Amino acid sequence: MKLPQITVALALCGCTEARSVSSLPPPPDIVLGVQEVVSGLSDPLYVTTPAGDPRLFVVEQAGRIRIVKNGHLLPTPFLDISARVASGGERGLLSVAFHRSYATNGFFYVNFTDVSGNTRVERFSVSANPDVANAASSKLILAVAQPFANHNGGLNVFGPDGMLYIGLGDGGSAGDPQGNGQNLGTLLGKILRIDVDRGDPYAIPADNPFVGRSGARGEIWAYGLRNPWRFAFDKLGELLYIADVGQNLFEEVDVVIASSSGLNFGWNTMEGSTCFVSTPCSQSGLELPALVYDHSAGACSITGGYVYRGAVITDIIGHYFYSDYCAGFLKSFRYQNGRATEQNTWNVGNIGFITSFGEDAAGELYLTSSNGRVYRIVRVG
Repeated sequence: MKLPQITVALALCGCTEARSVSSLPPPPDIVLGVQEVVSGLSDPLYVTTPAGDPRLFVVEQAGRIRIVKNGHLLPTPFLDISARVASGGERGLLSVAFHRSYATNGFFYVNFTDVSGNTRVERFSVSANPDVANAASSKLILAVAQPFANHNGGLNVFGPDGMLYIGLGDGGSAGDPQGNGQNLGTLLGKILRIDVDRGDPYAIPADNPFVGRSGARGEIWAYGLRNPWRFAFDKLGELLYIADVGQNLFEEVDVVIASSSGLNFGWNTMEGSTCFVSTPCSQSGLELPALVYDHSAGACSITGGYVYRGAVITDIIGHYFYSDYCAGFLKSFRYQNGRATEQNTWNVGNIGFITSFGEDAAGELYLTSSNGRVYRIVRVG
């Protein structure tokens, strides 16, 4: 399996040195490990669940959603749209988001690249069997043309405000050749915010930052992103964490107040906290990362996770977890007073290439691996 968010190497820019992030060992009384939840999956890319639901729903890149129920992988997929999905590299079925009223309306929203390589966000409904979706219930919500085969973004997430947030990369190739990241006239290189409970197929919220601006798309919530390979809301902290994949040198995590709209995260003016297109460059109006790490020690592509809000491992409540596809580490930090503090590296052994994180209804965290397994983060001892 190819890296789902692989960075493409071209000529390096003449950038200045970024702020590298040190990594401290974890406190001696806390040891984290991973526990295998299920194996035998094909390229798992995401784990989630409806509110209050004890099952786990695992997205397979080829176009299937599988259910883990009572610790067992059900043989029949919850949804199989593999015939409609272009899979491989950074393409495929990339995420699923369950409506906050899923228990009553049965709606869920998938993000995938179709056989033409373009992004589609579609709504489906569950069937009379709660473990099987109605594959014929598809309704197109949003279609976005993709000029290249990489940087699809691909995450759908319902925010604390009930709106659907959609992450899109800059359209691909390398260096953002079309200038999509800074172009408010395109949906590429953005996080979108739409209201799927109103309008047909959706309504643009009146408080979106660029509503009514000439030449700008009203769906845009934030811009200047290269390829947000996972973003997450910390509902208790009222923050939004965005892991944005870098170009040749640096990976970044952006942390902002969740209700902040219209923020510019800098791509392709900046890569991480350094100039990308030209040096020097103006950082005026740009939101700089909370954390940056470079491509030393085999790192190449950040995999964003979640802030832990579970009840089992109380020592790490409030810590944000992330990984890197190539380096294979598990790291965390706590965001305090505008800074990434308590940066830890957790030795969980070799569990393959981490493609994504997941969260269950109780706030416990999971990892999906290229080895076809899903792991739960646990405390050891």
